[in-house]
Amino acid sequence: MKPHRLISGRALALACALSLATLAPAAFAADPDLAAVKAQVAAQHDANVQRLKDWIALPSIAAENRNYPQGADYMAQLLRDAGFQHTEVMATAGKPGVFATLDAGAKKTLGVYFMYDVKQYDASEWSSPPLEGRIVDKPGIGKVMMGRGAVNQKGPEAAFLAALHAMKASGRKLPVNLVLIAEGEEEIGSPHIAQIVRAPKVQAAFAKSVGVFMPSAMQDLDGVVTVTLGAKGIVELELVASGEKWGRGPSKDVHSSLKAMVDSPAWRLVKALGTLVSDDGNTITIDNYPKAPPLSPEFKAMIDAASPASSEAMMKNAYGVQHWIDDLPYAQAQERLTSQPTVNIEGLVGGYTGAGGKTVLPHRAVAKLDLRLVPGMHFDDAVAALKAHLAKRGYGDIEVNVTGGYNPTQSRADAPLIQAQLAVLRARGITPLLWPRSAGSYPGFVFTDPPLSLASGHYGMGYGTGAHAPDEFFVIESSNKNLDGFDGAAMSYVEYFYELAK
Repeated sequence: MKPHRLISGRALALACALSLATLAPAAFAADPDLAAVKAQVAAQHDANVQRLKDWIALPSIAAENRNYPQGADYMAQLLRDAGFQHTEVMATAGKPGVFATLDAGAKKTLGVYFMYDVKQYDASEWSSPPLEGRIVDKPGIGKVMMGRGAVNQKGPEAAFLAALHAMKASGRKLPVNLVLIAEGEEEIGSPHIAQIVRAPKVQAAFAKSVGVFMPSAMQDLDGVVTVTLGAKGIVELELVASGEKWGRGPSKDVHSSLKAMVDSPAWRLVKALGTLVSDDGNTITIDNYPKAPPLSPEFKAMIDAASPASSEAMMKNAYGVQHWIDDLPYAQAQERLTSQPTVNIEGLVGGYTGAGGKTVLPHRAVAKLDLRLVPGMHFDDAVAALKAHLAKRGYGDIEVNVTGGYNPTQSRADAPLIQAQLAVLRARGITPLLWPRSAGSYPGFVFTDPPLSLASGHYGMGYGTGAHAPDEFFVIESSNKNLDGFDGAAMSYVEYFYELAK
């Protein structure tokens, strides 16, 4: 998951959990066939883990144009091996996607979203080779597989595939039909996912589903499991100031002494960035920017009830911060996290950035930004407002290169897709926790927006961390009583199938 662009369910559970004690218990009666399936999950453990290891060894990295179309072809084969009768690689204007269906003759159909791409990595920052999929002992956790994509998102997805292999090997028919798409550009903002999902045959297949979920590792070290009802949207872009476009400043890097008579594109970019936000950087000041609707009373109640259940000190330690914005009390900081759009600078690049000094006046400067959007705001409106703002303020020469992004998502707590998750968790003895939406993002808009207008979310047991960071891992054999290993994660999907089929 972006747990990947999604802030992890584990972090949210610690920061903002809401007990669902007020919800009526949903009894989860284990199907007699579950024991046979569980036995096959155990019997196939080594093969399932090897499948994940092999998949990690083939990283598809959209930002580097690495392993395309190989990654899509590999994804399609994994799906065929797991029992999907129809799989096809679908071309887009960018990286290919994969569309697959599994017809089990069931009354209900479940939609599934996969990503087969992973984030870039610097091998020098890892304690083990990022493509090796090495099994490593983690004290207090157990044996984990370390590698790029281990938790974001290949580990949970491999556990989902393991569930299908076990169903097939046990001779049990899947209790739901499946319709699935896998994209290869999630880590660059999913710029072409709509070309896959809105293809007529794909859209028609998803329209028959009860909703769409993404396999995820939802558990935390203390046993907390959070179910999120949505996610913020995102705009990913670059702002580029250059002497060529501006018509002022140099067309190549020149000696810094010339600043006395030559304009600086780098300063121009800095001044333009300053118009986007308030002086403290915390309030968006883009002219005519779409407004964030207020949180509903239901969502405010969730946040207010959650604050006493989590540790503010633990969260500050986890993120390495000493203060929230405006020194807000914890509950208000959580409400802001959920309710507010943001303009964030991911990186600033211009001129010389190596060791020591180098007296140059750069001819070009780039700012990488992400703009987070809450439900009620729209991607196109945010981009249009930003471009108009820069032009109005005299910065029309600054290039706005949108590289990806999408609308936010929101699903109802009473949607069958969500209620089935809560039922399975409660049957496992877990008191599930609910949160209005993640502060991170994933491209579920293609499912929640019209014309499909489906519920969408994340589900799956297991634990891992390090998405987008060095030493990313997913638990294979747990030594922590609060965590499932790979086999338990696989069984959580089997249980989900049966609950959804009711």
